[in-house]
Amino acid sequence: MPIGWSVEERIAEVVFDVPPVNAFDSATWLKLPGIIGSLAARQDVHCILIRAEGRGFCGGVDIKEMQAHPERITDLNRGNYQTFKAIRSAEIPVVSAVHSFVIGGGIGICGASDTVIAAEDAYFSLPEIDRGAMGGASHLSRMLPLHKVRAAFFTGGKIPAEEAWRLGAIEKVVPREELKAEARVFCATIASKSRKALMIAKEALNGLEERDVDRGYRWEQGFTLEMYMHEDSQKSRDAFVETGGTAKF
Repeated sequence: MPIGWSVEERIAEVVFDVPPVNAFDSATWLKLPGIIGSLAARQDVHCILIRAEGRGFCGGVDIKEMQAHPERITDLNRGNYQTFKAIRSAEIPVVSAVHSFVIGGGIGICGASDTVIAAEDAYFSLPEIDRGAMGGASHLSRMLPLHKVRAAFFTGGKIPAEEAWRLGAIEKVVPREELKAEARVFCATIASKSRKALMIAKEALNGLEERDVDRGYRWEQGFTLEMYMHEDSQKSRDAFVETGGTAKF
């Protein structure tokens, strides 16, 4: 199953397993909001943990699908937006545990989450500028300072886990082999709290934010669509596919 989930000891665990790099097509992105929303509504769930199997946490969107079916961009945009919104608006805390690459849509998932725990080999990247797309800065801006976000966006560069931790984006950096166990220990602390208290706290904290991240991401998506309609966008996707699609992971 590409997206698996289970519930144990008041923790709902959502696991990505979409070889080779956990890059999701539009259909998968459209399924995610329902999974997150249904788990968040369960009375026996106090915390949601999102993690992944395989080479990395999330490679973002399936560029090969967009290269072959550019007309699906609206479905992809809708799936991205609804996924990130479902995570941020979930009535209980959502924790992302990441390893290796956290790219594109993976940034949106982490930026929408309440807490991020990372393996030592994790890094964050928005390579959209090299792949004929836009988007992701709204959620990365929940994690990192403005100028760090812009530097990453304009260069398509990588932000290592230790650097993200230094800047306050990550709660804890742990050895790769200990990521799952450490994340579950952290989630267990949250899950031991009153569900009602967690719900009230989540609503209060979301309401305290100075900016509307969901509206900001919608603004970005308008430019994503504009970029996809430009000839440079198709050239970027063609080049990505021609190089095997994994050259920068």
